[in-house]
Amino acid sequence: MTIKTNWAAALLAVSCWAVPAAAATPAGPVDGRDNLARMQKSTPAEQKAAFEAGRKVAQFCANCHGEQAGARYAELPNLAGQHPVYLLNQIELFRVGRRIEPFMQGLGKALSPEEKAGVAFYYANLPADPSIATPGPRSAEGGQLFARHCARCHGAAGHGGENFPRLAGQQPEYLRQTLKRYLKNGPERIYPPMTAAVTGLGEQNIEAVVAYLSSLK
Repeated sequence: MTIKTNWAAALLAVSCWAVPAAAATPAGPVDGRDNLARMQKSTPAEQKAAFEAGRKVAQFCANCHGEQAGARYAELPNLAGQHPVYLLNQIELFRVGRRIEPFMQGLGKALSPEEKAGVAFYYANLPADPSIATPGPRSAEGGQLFARHCARCHGAAGHGGENFPRLAGQQPEYLRQTLKRYLKNGPERIYPPMTAAVTGLGEQNIEAVVAYLSSLK
């Protein structure tokens, strides 16, 4: 398998992580889902092998998202600790063109189902550390706001799930930019439930939620 990349273009587009309203989750079967289910039920030795195989494939991702899934750029998401089904779903959305980014779309088409499952399995099993070690002055306030406006989908601890990303420990700038893009309902971020949630949160409270989530374990 040979994949030619334009990392500048990839970085610019992946930073948006734009999910159209109709494409929050794949509509049909997900390429690699059976492979992932098999990995999750396999023996410890087989899981170790799957993890290592996924790590090798993830070298394509490391240029932007970092060697240990701590993103190299402040505006990109950390992938460590994400739910493997969520990650696999996003690869599928890129593959079928319901998320638009040339490099990610090409990667989704080039990888085999086994490779996609391996990448998702690898990232899901990496430890996810907080981006900020010490909570900011508005962190406690942000926790209350998160519980009121965000926890129903992203979970009480911000760990996400099959259909929603993990927000706990994400980079502050990534969280900040993403929330503001949803608030403005621009082309980078189109998902009405999120726009409604951030509108209810209010722009003046974004920094409090960012302070809370970026330091959350």
